[in-house]
Amino acid sequence: MSRALWVLVPAEFTLVVCLLAGVDVPAPVILAAEVVVLTLVVAEAVLVRRHYQAARLAGAERRAALVGAVEAAVPAPVRRLLVNELRGMTSLVRWVGRRVHGVREGDLAAPYTGPQTAMMYGLLFVSVVETVALAILIPWPLVHMILLVLDVYGVLMVLALHASCVTRPHVVGSDGSLRVRWGALFDMTIAGDRIGSARVERRYPEGALIRIDEPGGTLDLIVGSQTTVRVELTEPVEFVRPMGGRGTATVVRFHADEPAALVARLTQIRKALAETPDEAVGDVSV
Repeated sequence: MSRALWVLVPAEFTLVVCLLAGVDVPAPVILAAEVVVLTLVVAEAVLVRRHYQAARLAGAERRAALVGAVEAAVPAPVRRLLVNELRGMTSLVRWVGRRVHGVREGDLAAPYTGPQTAMMYGLLFVSVVETVALAILIPWPLVHMILLVLDVYGVLMVLALHASCVTRPHVVGSDGSLRVRWGALFDMTIAGDRIGSARVERRYPEGALIRIDEPGGTLDLIVGSQTTVRVELTEPVEFVRPMGGRGTATVVRFHADEPAALVARLTQIRKALAETPDEAVGDVSV
């Protein structure tokens, strides 16, 4: 079971990235993938329950037994994927309430969903049409019910993915820091003292959502096949990949819908903070 999950989780994530990159994935492939995922999730739930009951019989407290059961039955990449999906679902609530995550007073929120919005709604439209078509064409009630659950789940996942991107924008902090994100899948915080320079640089790289040039340490966070901002760092900064792997980057290139505004705000804050110590020293001498 665990070996199957180790293969399936990267495959599922690859499928999502292909859809976001505009690759025409046949509907039967998507459906088959979701059926397998649902089957394995049910099987994992049974294993978690068995481990939980065994831990409780051994005298463990409920919380400790549950945590231990999840760690024993579910591989770390799968747990991370489930956490990402849960964050996506909570993002739907934020989206409806027009609230954003991780943006404090004095911060600048920089959206990045422009190039992918039309594609997201296109995926949503295709999913809805597929649901209606299958409801008309399939005569067997049980099969129809299973496919309906899978299709509704797929629609929710597309909405949650888009909602997580809308409610988790890039953030230029009032302390000069920069937080680069893509929904619930990627979140990289760069301290202000590690930012060497920032400029608008429009590029159209090919590849998946995240691409890293290992020799040069250049990280590309690609949205809609483009990046618009280049940030050079004074020293390597660590980041966490969507499935938990780690890497470091000395240059970060990402997309922002208004790159000039982001760069200007970041430069303004860093300049003001750099001048503050001198001003403070002058006040003290007076």
